Amino acid sequence: MGITVRGLAALRPGEWLSEPGNRNEGALRAKGGPHGARFYFRYRDSVGRYDDLPLGSHDANGKSGMTLDKAKREARKLSDRYLRGDRDLRVVLDTERRQAELERAAAIKAQEVAEARQAATLGALLGAYVRQLERDGKASAPAVAAAIKRHVEQPWPKLWATPADDVGMDDLLAVVAKVTDDGKLTEARKLRAYLLAAYQAAIRARQDARGLAALRELRVTTNPARDLAAIDGGSNARDRALSVAELRAYWKRIEAMPGPKGALLRFHLLTGAQRVEQLARLKTDDHDADTQRVRLRDAKGRRKVARVHDVPLIPEAADALQAMAPERLGPYLFTVTAGESGAVYATVQHRIREVASAMAEAGELEKGLFTPGDLRRTVETRLAAEGVGIDARAQLQSHGLGGVQARHYDRHDYLAEKLEALKTLHRLITGLSAKVSPIKRKAK
Repeated sequence: MGITVRGLAALRPGEWLSEPGNRNEGALRAKGGPHGARFYFRYRDSVGRYDDLPLGSHDANGKSGMTLDKAKREARKLSDRYLRGDRDLRVVLDTERRQAELERAAAIKAQEVAEARQAATLGALLGAYVRQLERDGKASAPAVAAAIKRHVEQPWPKLWATPADDVGMDDLLAVVAKVTDDGKLTEARKLRAYLLAAYQAAIRARQDARGLAALRELRVTTNPARDLAAIDGGSNARDRALSVAELRAYWKRIEAMPGPKGALLRFHLLTGAQRVEQLARLKTDDHDADTQRVRLRDAKGRRKVARVHDVPLIPEAADALQAMAPERLGPYLFTVTAGESGAVYATVQHRIREVASAMAEAGELEKGLFTPGDLRRTVETRLAAEGVGIDARAQLQSHGLGGVQARHYDRHDYLAEKLEALKTLHRLITGLSAKVSPIKRKAK
């Protein structure tokens, strides 16, 4: 007698019902249990052993189990496979189930990788690179962020949203070329360097425990920026150094300039034309009024920790420091806003250009306008001419100190040498030393 719905309902635990069928093709069976009947497919495997393959529990409504009709359909499918040669059905089905699970897991993984790849855009890469610079205390971080926003994010929104691994050399070339076409060669050189460094940082983060996790998670594998050619003319070093007469004319003008603007330029020159970016970070805690010195932090280059750079103040520099913020409103020392913010490079450059333009108009320049960097070079050049040694000059302007000896063995603070160099500079600009050839004014 075959299996019926009524028979299943009456089946007691441990009792069996079977569907009639032909020999050696398998058959549907049902076994009673404490929670109702369960279906099985009975067959003989390849070595002649009988096996009852579980199909599922019975439920007349088909909600929490199988209906009898569904169980019969499943049994017919298994019988067909059995007759086609799948004699070890349990092994075959277990293998197929494991394979299906592996394929599902692979599909999920592939989807996750695809989604992660879509999220790992050029914008995400550059943003993570800036955050790593900020984490490491790199002074260049704000400038890098501004350049990326101005030259990549704003003009190239589609490229910004493109997966970083899909960005090619041609894409980055277009970005940099746009800047060079505008005649901004130095800016283009810097932008190329930023793009190159960002990709390098992302690739290195996959092996470097100190790499930012956000960079590592991008899984960047290629660096298209490495094939970008260097920008010709973008890194040509300037060689403008003011003559002693030009330098004295500049000092005479800023000495007479009233208010914080004049004090700013005087402090810049009287401290040895330090890097503006470092001066802009000076705060009240960096000034020791007892010893009259300020503490700069030189993070330039590949340093992980900024190098402490103490600069002594001659009396005239201390006066200029006070004059920049006679009624202090904030902690910044190098300022034209009473200390609310530090004076950035553009501010200093603008003030110097105003003075240089006035000097040019008055015929006080021999070789044209000059920049903060030119003043820095001038201080180095003129102090060398005054006999100040190379070590003292290097310590005063904190450059060329990356060698093993300077980093690991030389612990002298050079404060006396720095102070003497600054006094020499002051004597030079005020006319108390050096023989000076007067500037030949151009005929009008």
